[in-house]
Amino acid sequence: MSESLFSRRRLWVTLGLSLGFIVFICFQDLPRVDAEPKEESNLFDELKVFTDVLAIVQRDYVQEVGNKKLVEGAIKGMLAQLDPHSGYLDPDFYQDLQVQTKGEFGGLGIEITIKDGLLVVVAPMEGSPAERAGLKAGDTIVKIAGKLTKEYSLVDAVKKLRGPKGSTIDISIHRKGRKDFLDVTLMRDNIQVRSVKRRYLADGFGLVRVSQFMEKTSDDVEAALKAMHKQSPDGQLRGVILDLRNNPGGLLTQAIRLSDLFLRSGIIVYTDGRVESQKQKFFAHERGTEPDYPMVILINGGSASASEIVAGALKDHGRAVLLGTQTFGKGSVQTITPLGNGGAITLTTALYYTKSGHSLQATGVRPDIEMAVPSDDAEVEAPAEPSASTPEYIRESDLPGAIENPTETIKKEGALQNINKTPTVRGDLTAINIETSDLKDIYKHDPQLARAVDLLKTFNIFGTPKSGDSAEAAAAG
Repeated sequence: MSESLFSRRRLWVTLGLSLGFIVFICFQDLPRVDAEPKEESNLFDELKVFTDVLAIVQRDYVQEVGNKKLVEGAIKGMLAQLDPHSGYLDPDFYQDLQVQTKGEFGGLGIEITIKDGLLVVVAPMEGSPAERAGLKAGDTIVKIAGKLTKEYSLVDAVKKLRGPKGSTIDISIHRKGRKDFLDVTLMRDNIQVRSVKRRYLADGFGLVRVSQFMEKTSDDVEAALKAMHKQSPDGQLRGVILDLRNNPGGLLTQAIRLSDLFLRSGIIVYTDGRVESQKQKFFAHERGTEPDYPMVILINGGSASASEIVAGALKDHGRAVLLGTQTFGKGSVQTITPLGNGGAITLTTALYYTKSGHSLQATGVRPDIEMAVPSDDAEVEAPAEPSASTPEYIRESDLPGAIENPTETIKKEGALQNINKTPTVRGDLTAINIETSDLKDIYKHDPQLARAVDLLKTFNIFGTPKSGDSAEAAAAG
């Protein structure tokens, strides 16, 4: 690997939640902290307490403990007190993290987070071993290789779940509504993320599904759109559905470029933090912009980070109508700073804001039209029809220590407010291959997609609604 990758002055910008941990990355010098003498005195007093504890442990603990283990443990504990996305990356994990943005890594293909000391599945990656094994959003991983996962750190859990291709791992999960744990054996694989799939839906309508934002995602989306333009009888698309459901994020640069495909001008997203270098604005440009055909974006609780930036930008500009459920709410920026031991720390340093000044943090992006698709499990203790306001997913606002949204009051229960609601429906989003399956089967298994197609047809009759009246116009269709 090029030595320049480790230059402390080179910027590498990424964003998202791959395994809950691919984020905005920035290599830079450690900041100098200027403090008043009184504050320095207080800090030194606290450091003296720390060194006293360290000395006592080294002297009196029942077993000898290495200095490295004690110091790393202290670093992990310190960063864990901040927010869910700040943490310590040991050298091996840090090296693996850099490989992941290339689009291939070894493991299970599962995005996880931590809530109340438990490992919770945010979403399995499309086509991954985790998805094939039937893991679902909201599952709690109780055991890994027979060992209880209570109080695992996110980094420790990811390290245990990953491994070479062909090796297996046994996990036990608890699924809401089931009486017993589910024991699952998964075979690890090289996770090659094919981030873009497309399908021409006839009558001039097209579908693009983006599962993650990798290095060539925007190029692949542009190629998919060009191909579908050619498939249309007159060479022009009448409408496009952009599917960002269960998209955990990825590279910030790709989220910006994808947004720029559909926007002619204005702010796509901006960041704001305490340090001046974290205050950045990203703009759209007219060159290369797609025609102003109607658009519907599909989102859900597994849509996080970079996918929320795209959805929020196109909604704020009135370019697309959003259908689905509230997104995850990962609206914070992490800076990864390399350390001398080959590891790194990831530290939350800024928040993302849409054009209107709305922070994505904790609240995420709310759809113009709420349409939930809850799972339909056979074994349930007390069967009940879920309501549209019942959260499908664990969200950022549910995580202990999550930073609150600075622009509005957050309802921790995740209920959606002031949204045009449609009836709750059932469906299986992963049962059908969108590229090869019959369209009737696709719509049958994916009622959200079917509804999006109906909306596009309505827009072509009555005209594309503006951002402010999109929900009402869609409801009329």
